Amino acid sequence: MKILGIITARGGSKRLPGKNIKNLCGKPLLGWTIEVARKSDVLDRIILTTDDEEIAEVGGRFGAEIPFMRPKKLAEDESTSYEAVKHAVDWLKENEKYEVDWIILFEPTAPGRTEDHVREVANLIKKDGDFDSIVSITKTPGHYSYQKQLKISTDSLVSRITDGMPLSKLTHRNQDVTESYYINSALYAFRTDNLYDGTNSLWGERTYGYKMDEKYSFDIDTPEDWTVAEVKMRILTSFDS
Repeated sequence: MKILGIITARGGSKRLPGKNIKNLCGKPLLGWTIEVARKSDVLDRIILTTDDEEIAEVGGRFGAEIPFMRPKKLAEDESTSYEAVKHAVDWLKENEKYEVDWIILFEPTAPGRTEDHVREVANLIKKDGDFDSIVSITKTPGHYSYQKQLKISTDSLVSRITDGMPLSKLTHRNQDVTESYYINSALYAFRTDNLYDGTNSLWGERTYGYKMDEKYSFDIDTPEDWTVAEVKMRILTSFDS
């Protein structure tokens, strides 16, 4: 079963300019993702889709393929991962007659993943289970649980966002709330056929949740996120070494 790795990295980030090639603990942010993808040794190819020449140069230096440049219209703030991935798959099919069964999608802004995580997702794919896609997830800390999330009224009174329940009736102990998970942005995988099922979505009907420990689960979107990521990457790399 052929698995294609696709890394999406556009230019033009507004909240953290140049983040994809900014130095994080000794190498460009993008470099961490490419190295993990390569070390996993489970991907038929690793394609970088970008609209930015400087990002392309860094990606090529770390070992990703850049067979095309992404059109600017697919690299705007409103552009979706679906559009970028479908363009990449269509381009490879039309220009190289290259087709694959599954795709693993990497976002450079989630550098905490390891090659073992990639291998485990690939193994799930190769077992050909009854699902159309895979998403990496992490357990939500109890104090962020949907059961404790609040809305605030115009007169500054708070109640549970889902049903308006007052605080007096909420579950307050973190260990007593229902277990829930969030998408941690580290890994996405999906059948290539999903791109052509008419839904304009990557997911298909059935998505498998691949659990990851919280220490690997962080996503960089703001300067504050970057500061936290530096600390976490130093810890992870010192542990691995």
